[in-house]
Amino acid sequence: MPAARAFAVTARIATTTAVLMFGLIVVGSIVRTTGSGLACPDWPLCHGRLIPPLQFNILVEWFHRLLALIVGLGLLVMTAWTVTHRETRARLGGLAALCIALYLSQAFLGALTVWKLLDPNVVSGHLAVALFLFAALLALGLVARHESREAPATGSRSAGLLAAFFTATAAIWAQAVLGGMVSTNHASLACPDWPTCNGEWFPQFTGLVGLQMAHRYGAYLLATYLGALALLARRAPEASVRRVGVTLFALVLMQGAIGVVNLRLGIPVWASALHLANAAFMLALALVATFRLSVLPAGQRALAGAMAR
Repeated sequence: MPAARAFAVTARIATTTAVLMFGLIVVGSIVRTTGSGLACPDWPLCHGRLIPPLQFNILVEWFHRLLALIVGLGLLVMTAWTVTHRETRARLGGLAALCIALYLSQAFLGALTVWKLLDPNVVSGHLAVALFLFAALLALGLVARHESREAPATGSRSAGLLAAFFTATAAIWAQAVLGGMVSTNHASLACPDWPTCNGEWFPQFTGLVGLQMAHRYGAYLLATYLGALALLARRAPEASVRRVGVTLFALVLMQGAIGVVNLRLGIPVWASALHLANAAFMLALALVATFRLSVLPAGQRALAGAMAR
């Protein structure tokens, strides 16, 4: 089989698995907000059965586990395909191994979530690893798709632009994890109003209020950074990267609006799921732009000089 086709097949499997992982992350949010985390008190079975009782909370948690199993099967197929072809194994073997390690860690944390009766630290770690696995699957798919194309990337990037998008990717991941900590520690309504917190502009930074405010301040910083990145991205050589810069800023503003709606409506299931889905989508876009820049040769002029002009 030609190497290009082997990489193309790997890209399709990895991308499909990443989409399923996105769905798994969103369903995980629904599990948390509906209080279904312990609806199946045992693991890996549910009430000692493969097919559990037909009750809403039980089915929510059972579907979450089923989707996790499907993601695992997709990951297994992708890894088997990758390691059985010399070209893909040499280029993607390390990433595939990372995805497997993350998935196993995710499965262990999922079991630990049940065994530890929804310990907030375990549940937050479960989300953090899930987002990391989602990013790793996307990265593998992006590398494989790039390798399947014969035409090399054209143009050059401004010095510092790659680092700026990489920082945005890491910041979005961190903010999403912080939001998960707010949810798992039941701090979502510690400040039921906005922009104040319990009527105060600067409340004491302690306890659940401190956790909620840390998430808010993180959101303000992220929005500011992505606004600056949107301006910076206008100098990107690829139109797709320029569009991502603007889109990320629009999405972070929408994320803030969804957060306010969450508070006003008392954290409804749909708004909480949409909040996490939008965060994961932002993570994906930032990662795609980071990768697109990484395959371009660095420009000769420093970014500071380019901005000065």
